[in-house]
Amino acid sequence: MRESLQEKENTSQGFKWKPLGEALTMICADLHVHTFYSGDAHIPPRLIVEELHAHPFLKAAAITDHDAINGYFEAKRWASDYADVIIIPGVEVSTFEGHLTILGITETPNRPLSLLEAVDFARENDAVIIVAHPYRVMGIGDLARNIKADAIETCNGRSSKKENKLAEELAKSLNLPGVGGSDAHRREQLWTAYTEIDASSTDINDILAAIKHGKVKAVMHRQNNG
Repeated sequence: MRESLQEKENTSQGFKWKPLGEALTMICADLHVHTFYSGDAHIPPRLIVEELHAHPFLKAAAITDHDAINGYFEAKRWASDYADVIIIPGVEVSTFEGHLTILGITETPNRPLSLLEAVDFARENDAVIIVAHPYRVMGIGDLARNIKADAIETCNGRSSKKENKLAEELAKSLNLPGVGGSDAHRREQLWTAYTEIDASSTDINDILAAIKHGKVKAVMHRQNNG
């Protein structure tokens, strides 16, 4: 279930405003971050929030732990101390066929799901469906052609250049927008890739709507793998 953020003040350390017809908010967001609630990750939620606050332009992150939502709630609590930090709720769902990132949910499925069941779960919750690292281990690969996703993760900080290139080709063939996320499991992996989002405000609902409408650009900040 989606939540709204309080209106944020545009400060020198805050958001960059970009005129595109209507006045839109250019938000730079890492849409794929794990905390230690993922089990295989080692990043405290507090650290993510503090690093966002200190970053010169990247001020938003989606907490997408494996089949867990606790990291989002903890990060959101820490973010309440900072007016310039946005925490987006999400889960990287482990389906029988592979991983699927769902943004905009604050609860996890109560049982293991197939890929199609996970898509149904996301649609029932009016959430955003992102095909995560489609051509890496635990990616769904060409099965992405059988579902109605909102975006393809074309810049993943832990994927190889070849894997990201294949993801980009998949997005183009499906006429879907590409998004970026670090897929960070350790501190040094944070912010390796991110997404520029042209949203109508900094409210979570508006950010998710912008992703759904393709008002995004995937950015590879630095590549971890060859």
